[in-house]
Amino acid sequence: MSGWEIVGLGAIAGFTIYLGLPIGRVRNPMPAFRAFLNAAAIGILLFLLWDVLSAGIDPVEASLLASVNHHASWWRFAGYSVLLTACVCIGMVTLVHYDQWLRKRTAPHPDGPGAATLTRPTVGLGPVARLSEPKRLAFFIALGIGFHNFSEGLAIGQSAAAGEISLAVLLIVGFGLHNATEGFGIVAPLAAEGDRPSWAFLGLMGLIGGGPTFLGTIIGQAWVNEWLFTASLGLAAGSILYVVIELLAVSRKLGFKELATWGILLGLFLGFATDMVLVAAGV
Repeated sequence: MSGWEIVGLGAIAGFTIYLGLPIGRVRNPMPAFRAFLNAAAIGILLFLLWDVLSAGIDPVEASLLASVNHHASWWRFAGYSVLLTACVCIGMVTLVHYDQWLRKRTAPHPDGPGAATLTRPTVGLGPVARLSEPKRLAFFIALGIGFHNFSEGLAIGQSAAAGEISLAVLLIVGFGLHNATEGFGIVAPLAAEGDRPSWAFLGLMGLIGGGPTFLGTIIGQAWVNEWLFTASLGLAAGSILYVVIELLAVSRKLGFKELATWGILLGLFLGFATDMVLVAAGV
């Protein structure tokens, strides 16, 4: 199988994220259904958080064992530890501060004594500031998933570069199944808030979330670098943790505690079920 065929299959693995996006255009879902969708998205993202952190910690643990058992350099262990910690912090804290900054810049303000409260203009703040709260949250979810999928693309490309074509194909199948559930995770907050997005917005979210799989596949075939792989996983973990916290706040507002619990469990189990393809491949 040629390199371009591997790249094409990597693009297909990223494209499957679009399979879950149309759920965001459900018209006026019932409150219970909205709560269930939001909770299922939390479950999917909780699985992804575990997935990226467990993969990201592997190089740290491997370098630690090499230092302890084989007298390798402790600087390598320190470097991986600092890189993963810093990227998790950057992925989470950057979104927190950016969201708080936008809220302050766009918060309603009184126009003089006794005057009506006005909304601050969003001109000059960038396109993200002009999004509604649910759309902004969907964007942040897509961003976190994009970092995650970039690392998946690197794994596909690196397997192909090492001559392990059958493993690369199995990775494509497994990651493609993952991405189908991730698309649902992106738009669930929109359905939960009753904010019906346009097809153009859904297309952009799919590109942000799924496109990095294609990009990572290209880079992974040409350049194998574990430091880049670890950094992308750290950024993904931080941003996914941020949106999980935000979605939990939405879940509390929507209510339906028992139904939400089952939704979280369903999303979590869906994530692990799609992961079984990779386990069967021996990855």
